[in-house]
Amino acid sequence: MCGIVGALAHRDVSSILLEGLYRLEYRGYDSAGIALIDGAKLERFRALGKVRELEARMSADQPGHIGIAHTRWATHGEPSETNAHPHFSNERIAVVHNGIIENYKPIRERLLAQGYEFSSETDSEVVAHLVESYFDGDLFAAVKKAVDELEGAFALGIIVTDDPHTLVACRRGPPLVVGVGIRENFIASDVSALLPVTNRFVYLDDGDYVVLSGDDFALFDASGNSKQSDIKVSELTADSASKGGYRHYMQKEIHEQVRAISECLEGRISDTAVLENIFGFDADAIFARVENIQIIACGTSYHAGLVAKYWIEALLDLPCQVEVASEFRYRKSVVLPNTLFVTLSQSGETADTLSALRNLKSANYCGSLSICNVPESSLVRESKLVLMTRAGPEIGVASTKAFTTQLVSMLLLAAALGKRLQRLDDDVIAAIVAELNSLPGLVDKLMRLEPLIEDIAEAFVNKQHALFLGRGEHYPIAMEGALKLKEISYIHAEAYPAGELKHGPLALVDAEMPVIVVAPNDELLEKLHSNMQEVKARGGKLYVFAHRGAELETDADDVVVEMDCDTRYVTPILSTIPLQLLSYHVAVLRGTDVDQPRNLAKSVTVE
Repeated sequence: MCGIVGALAHRDVSSILLEGLYRLEYRGYDSAGIALIDGAKLERFRALGKVRELEARMSADQPGHIGIAHTRWATHGEPSETNAHPHFSNERIAVVHNGIIENYKPIRERLLAQGYEFSSETDSEVVAHLVESYFDGDLFAAVKKAVDELEGAFALGIIVTDDPHTLVACRRGPPLVVGVGIRENFIASDVSALLPVTNRFVYLDDGDYVVLSGDDFALFDASGNSKQSDIKVSELTADSASKGGYRHYMQKEIHEQVRAISECLEGRISDTAVLENIFGFDADAIFARVENIQIIACGTSYHAGLVAKYWIEALLDLPCQVEVASEFRYRKSVVLPNTLFVTLSQSGETADTLSALRNLKSANYCGSLSICNVPESSLVRESKLVLMTRAGPEIGVASTKAFTTQLVSMLLLAAALGKRLQRLDDDVIAAIVAELNSLPGLVDKLMRLEPLIEDIAEAFVNKQHALFLGRGEHYPIAMEGALKLKEISYIHAEAYPAGELKHGPLALVDAEMPVIVVAPNDELLEKLHSNMQEVKARGGKLYVFAHRGAELETDADDVVVEMDCDTRYVTPILSTIPLQLLSYHVAVLRGTDVDQPRNLAKSVTVE
């Protein structure tokens, strides 16, 4: 989604701002802009499209020692240069904004009555005029008065021509960091935007303000009281394609899921609700027509779609079909009225998925939505609606953080549709959002299981086959676990619904066939327990990943990994983490090429 960069230095900052925007491109956007103060004059450059289009409009030596920059994903107002940030008020105040101002309409009406003129359709422009209406020489005071009136989730960066040595920023939900340099300071949505100029950062707490002035900066809490915060030195480098101290990219990316999920949620949920328009400018009108959903994907993304089917049908009572793209594109399908066509892809260039989107012909489709991780991909450009997963660069061929952020995105979709179609009560949506807000912390706790799982992996080194079992929404998670193991360790692995054991797979079970079971504490636990007994009766070895409260009859021969989590809606996401760690450590012990397994590619751009 949107990205912010700001800089105040004793040198021209335009190149710093541009580089920062390039580094935030993974977040997804449709326009970009920069505002600089040159002397006492505000200079603004905006462009529809990519950052390179913006750069082409600027001179190589564009002056300005203070500036703010932005990449925008349209929510209020169509993608256009006019709606692009930064927004001005009377050529005096410039603002960049991430998130959504929920009460912008009454504020806009009030400002119009006061004589302010609006040039855009955005909710963001009200911030510029509101700050200007309160400005009497103290920018921080004006910003605080304005922010006290705003409702929603937002991050802001603001400069004014009257005080060209001050930049004020604040955080109300979406993250914002301060980059601390030598006699120069910066702000950004993400540390990655500032790594070329500093590795020292202050992370703003929710509600904080920061005032960059001259060579220094000052922090204030939500009440405007001065506060102190430690400067943290980042271990990341400007090279995003580094292992960061991990043995493999895959291991790094497994651990990055805490951050990736946080990024995926940033600016999209409040404490109790999914924010409006996060899927794009026309989402509200399209969602109002939805009666059916068709999900198309390949590989890992297909498994995310299968989990989403359980969510959508159970929560919304909407028919949802999920199909592998390579099958869907070559058959005649029956399209039910008002079907939302959803594509899932990490790269956005998967040939079969892209072809399925390009060949939509039925008038029964009410719109197309793509969930993707690469903002410049073909899938993103060609879909009507888009939600970027914001997983960041994923180098390992076996997808990890892209998969879990796809799941997060699909749960956001289910909640948003439930709200728009009045198929979910507010208290259910609030419960879903509460679990999403807690998800990064729960994932972080599960990472502590890694030493135990590394020990368990030793039992798989000489195995040639493995069976994964799950029930309900955890059957697709078992499928994903089997896929990860076969992709990188080259052990033949299959997944089955646990209830299907007696219909074939049980014939394969013996002492040499490890059976991995995902055991959440849900209404199917008793049934799952019976299936486990069937395995034990045939001499099979059980490896059980059990959530808190899942009481199982086990004996000394069983390996049980207790997962400290007790959730209802995000449980499949949590169940994924230990299976990723298991496949990784088995592959390491077997000596395979973890990051680039044989015969596989990261982006499958051919059939």
